[in-house]
Amino acid sequence: MIRFATLEEVLPVRIEVLRNGKLEPTAHHKEDALPDTFHVAFLENDQVIGIASFHPVNLKEYSGRGYQLRGMAVKNFNQKKGIGKQILMFGEAELKKRKVNYIWCNARKKAFPFYEKMGYEFISDIFEVPFIGPHKKMMKWL
Repeated sequence: MIRFATLEEVLPVRIEVLRNGKLEPTAHHKEDALPDTFHVAFLENDQVIGIASFHPVNLKEYSGRGYQLRGMAVKNFNQKKGIGKQILMFGEAELKKRKVNYIWCNARKKAFPFYEKMGYEFISDIFEVPFIGPHKKMMKWL
């Protein structure tokens, strides 16, 4: 089941999957406090196993309203089952309702193929995120 979630529901999965179990300042995004931010969770047996957060953040290079996808994660034993795709489609549908023009993210290198399959395009060269690894900025027009 997919539904909107609270920050308290998504943080444990962010920490477990994206921060190797460490509660550190980067597990909290400053945009989490924005009024138009929303979080999505995929639940199985009442347990949150996949998450994503959507923050209103425009890119200066593009016109219209933009949202940044951050903190998308699916617990390791549940990956490659289409859960990420469902989470992303749910979030994109909500953004379309909100009349958002585009969505973008800083994608980890291992996630490039996933985002490409979902219609995202590279809009930057590769860059290093300290302690996390190589990324590229990707975006999709809605």
